[in-house]
Amino acid sequence: MTIALAQQPRGRFPAILSRDLTAGLVVFLVAVPLCLGIALASNAPLLSGVLAGIVGGLVVGSLSGSQTSVSGPAAALAAIAATQIADLGSFGAFQLAVVVAGLIQIGMGVARAGSVAKYFPSSVIKGLLAAIGILLILKQIPHLLGHDVDPEGEMSFLQPDQANTFTELQQMLGHTHFGATLIGLGSIAVMLTWDRIKLLKTSVVPAPLAAVAFGAGLGYAFQHLGGIWSVEPAHFVQMPVADGFAGFASFLQWPDWSQVLNPAILRSGLILAAAASLASLLNLESVDKLDPEQRTSPPSRELWAQGVGNVVCGLVGGLPVTSEVIRGSINVNAGAQSKWATTIHGWLLLVSVIFFPLLLNRIPLSCLAAILLVTGARLASWNLFKQMWSEGRYQFLPFILTVGAIVLTDLLVGVVIGLVVSLGFILNSTLRRPIRRVVEKHLGGEVLHIQLANQVSFLNREALTQALDEVPEGGHVLQDAQDTDYIDPDVLDLIHAFKDHTAPARGIRVSQVGFRSKYHLGDHVQYLDHATREIQNQMTPQAVLQLLKDGHQRFLSGQRLTRDLGRQVRATAQKQHPLAVMLSCIDSRTPTELIFDQGLGDILSVRVAGNIVTPEVLGSMEYACAVAKAKLVVVMGHTRCGAVTAAVDLACSTKTAAEATGCDHLDPIVNSIQESVDAACCARLDVMTSHEKEHFVNDVARENVRHATHEVLSRSPILNQLHESGEIAIIGAVYDVISGEIEFVTHEDACVA
Repeated sequence: MTIALAQQPRGRFPAILSRDLTAGLVVFLVAVPLCLGIALASNAPLLSGVLAGIVGGLVVGSLSGSQTSVSGPAAALAAIAATQIADLGSFGAFQLAVVVAGLIQIGMGVARAGSVAKYFPSSVIKGLLAAIGILLILKQIPHLLGHDVDPEGEMSFLQPDQANTFTELQQMLGHTHFGATLIGLGSIAVMLTWDRIKLLKTSVVPAPLAAVAFGAGLGYAFQHLGGIWSVEPAHFVQMPVADGFAGFASFLQWPDWSQVLNPAILRSGLILAAAASLASLLNLESVDKLDPEQRTSPPSRELWAQGVGNVVCGLVGGLPVTSEVIRGSINVNAGAQSKWATTIHGWLLLVSVIFFPLLLNRIPLSCLAAILLVTGARLASWNLFKQMWSEGRYQFLPFILTVGAIVLTDLLVGVVIGLVVSLGFILNSTLRRPIRRVVEKHLGGEVLHIQLANQVSFLNREALTQALDEVPEGGHVLQDAQDTDYIDPDVLDLIHAFKDHTAPARGIRVSQVGFRSKYHLGDHVQYLDHATREIQNQMTPQAVLQLLKDGHQRFLSGQRLTRDLGRQVRATAQKQHPLAVMLSCIDSRTPTELIFDQGLGDILSVRVAGNIVTPEVLGSMEYACAVAKAKLVVVMGHTRCGAVTAAVDLACSTKTAAEATGCDHLDPIVNSIQESVDAACCARLDVMTSHEKEHFVNDVARENVRHATHEVLSRSPILNQLHESGEIAIIGAVYDVISGEIEFVTHEDACVA
């Protein structure tokens, strides 16, 4: 397989290594009780959890493409591991199944099966993070207060002792420990204070490490105080004690190779591979979302790395490993910059279990619970819930149901429920909105535009049938497949039957665009989407004005008409039949065909800086109306007009346009616009704020439009005659370049606000 190069962290190497050292140390301290607790919850030897943590840090951490994810034994697999150990009859046989699971994962990585991670809905990923946060809070409160009946890492709702997450909290009330409680609450206070003091927060010592030092010191002091202060050994980390390297080596167990032909081994391996792969991919996505640098980890490479790690775990007696979101989130919160933090945590686990187990056994569980609880509060932040709520029910409901399902079952079951719920919402959305229906008002009449989705399956047949049934007799329908990649054969049969039989029987005209050649439905547009002689003769000036207003509303809403531009080019090549003539500014932000959503040949455009009236402009307008038979003249100015701004500035100075700009032919334009400038306002121009000046310039632009419409009528006898007879109308308009809206005014109106 091809292994993508991991994205490298930014920054100087010494600084990166320093932060990775501290992050690796924090993750190591939290990982110790988690590894032991998960082993206990799996009914496996205690050291198997630690071995899995070592392999997750050293082997998977080195091979993975993730810079922040941390692998190890996962709470999500504890129940599965316990079941498989019981079914296979021995831990040695289970080890062999872990080897098989690893080989399967390696094959999945080589086959690039990790790409399935890209199909996990973000609502489920965020729900996973929030649920883990809530579980950390609920599960760590007992440990925080010295109620250590259940092992660390026990994350399922239903517990082996027949209690559940909530009843455990109730049972805790009468069994708290005074000394452990003070250590736990004090550790939280240290972490919160540490992050609020700038000097401490920016130091090389992260808050979790400071909390561990505080908790270990306080626990040592309490043991010497005795009485209610004394913290019992059950409230401390309980790492198995090995007598040096030789003692550690004696803890290693080898697979039971005699079971290699047992079909149950393969079945168990498949179950473990599926569960571990799903958990790894989900956790990898989740930790990537927490990464401040938003680096993306290659999922197929992760499967390959996890597979190698599980082969090694099976060979030495470790539990199966996955990418683990609790350790990963602590790693990110502790400031990890690269995968060095993960491997450092693995080395620390290895060295400590061999040489310093007694030192680790001095760390109170309530202190580590404080770190996990603060991490949980960050994962399940109120801001995350508010964000998901603001994104609407199609995001919030899968999110909140994923959270509830994980909290009330376990991670894997909850995630599967979340995925099923998300799939249900997707199917529901597909069934309810498989097509987009818009009634378009073209020049040739109304057309029902049915836009097909990207993927049209048999599930969409009923919705399309209903849409086609609603086309009135004698109507016109446009079936649009321009954005469609696939059409189910059943739906294709429906489209063919409607075109060939149903539509002719009901007098319905059918236009079709965008269908691939293999569907044998070529482009066929029957409606008119451009002006013809007949349409031009039927239109009144008022109807043309309404046509422009309707087009402008489509422009604002983004629902422009579907036009066949190639067909328009061919149809207008010989003759044009314009409906309106536009006098507008040359400004690049005011393209009239776009603003009014009109087709080729519908508008004759005259553009000049400042939309002023000159003999050349009048001649163009006269030709458009008297010869080409346009029915409407629109003089359109706009806000923030550069020509008007220059005219205002020059009106209040002694310079000409040529002197101010070096342009020899601007004076006629500026002089024309200045007829709309109130000279009395020049005295106030220098004291105006930028907002006041912009408002003043926009007022002048409106007055300039009114002046231009008056000029057209007063200077062109033929246009005035056509206007008086009602054959044409002359209208002014001001386009707002910020909002895109248009203010229509007649030449009699006073436009100045």
